[in-house]
Amino acid sequence: MTMRIGTFNAENLFRRPKAFALESDTQRDKVLADFGELVSLLEKESYTKNDKDRILAIVREHQALDSAPDSPRPFFVNELKGRGGRLFDDGPPVTVAAGGRGDWAGWAQLVRDDLSWPAVQNTGRVVAEVNADILLMVEVEDRLALERFNENVLGETLGHQPYPFNLLIDGNDPRGIDVGILSRHPITSVRSHLFDPGQGGRRLFSRDCPEFEIAVNGTPLWILGNHLKSKRGGGAGLRARQAKRVREIYEAALLRSDHVVVAGDLNDFMASPPVQTLLEAGLKDAMTHSSYTGDPGTHGPGTQDEDKIDYLLFPPGLFERIEHVEVERRGIFEPKTFKSFQTVTSRATQASDHAALYADLDL
Repeated sequence: MTMRIGTFNAENLFRRPKAFALESDTQRDKVLADFGELVSLLEKESYTKNDKDRILAIVREHQALDSAPDSPRPFFVNELKGRGGRLFDDGPPVTVAAGGRGDWAGWAQLVRDDLSWPAVQNTGRVVAEVNADILLMVEVEDRLALERFNENVLGETLGHQPYPFNLLIDGNDPRGIDVGILSRHPITSVRSHLFDPGQGGRRLFSRDCPEFEIAVNGTPLWILGNHLKSKRGGGAGLRARQAKRVREIYEAALLRSDHVVVAGDLNDFMASPPVQTLLEAGLKDAMTHSSYTGDPGTHGPGTQDEDKIDYLLFPPGLFERIEHVEVERRGIFEPKTFKSFQTVTSRATQASDHAALYADLDL
């Protein structure tokens, strides 16, 4: 029996943080870095004068206190009214009233925008064209979004057979970019690694490394879903530690079944230390199979080795069963490099800047 397994970073299905849509990489990285710094500052047990000054500087620079409907703010601080103290006083001028995390209730939150309907449909077209039996979906808002996408977009709008099974556990990333799965075979269990400890009391995985157990004709197949730390703002050390832990999870899974696949967005190229950590465990990437003859990358134009960040990694026994490997790029808008779907006419209408990767195996 031929089984198609794929992975696709969809960059959200219906809504995503508006900062992700900024055309300038420099501007986008600045917003996300400042948001990350604000979150870290707000979590401190006590706020020094410098902390308070920096909190105010960030919220003022990004107009985070502007609550008007047409506000350009990319993020804001959600203060829960009537639940203890306040982070800010009413001013003017506005100042930080709280002395530390325990003095107020709330959190910093990215503002989300709806994706354009053409972009949503093109995401569905990628999934329909790949037509995998099992498809790992990276950067998905939540399980109900995955369910609605499956039923309403893939099924009702595009006339494709919806998947009978889907699963997603909300991860550690507050931006709503979780790791889920669509399957035509029963998902019989899931193991989460949300709470694996990292350095400094923080959790190791930026999202999660869920282990999805799928029953394929009575044989358990384990898909280890990944979305390692982005390169934005560095992160090489954390990405390396995450990859080391993924290897441990993979090696433990092999004791349960010899059908284990490590899949997803590893945010690094083949020769990088994190990916090499996994390859040194005996895993082999689908795109190194002799049946694949396309460009080396999966992100953007995909023409450079550095564009390779999405992976399907198989143990030797499964790798030998691969019949064919392909990359579906037509959801990306790269008019100088390759042809997209006719409905992909701009960055705003592209499905994602990631291609979908899939492999056919004789199982």
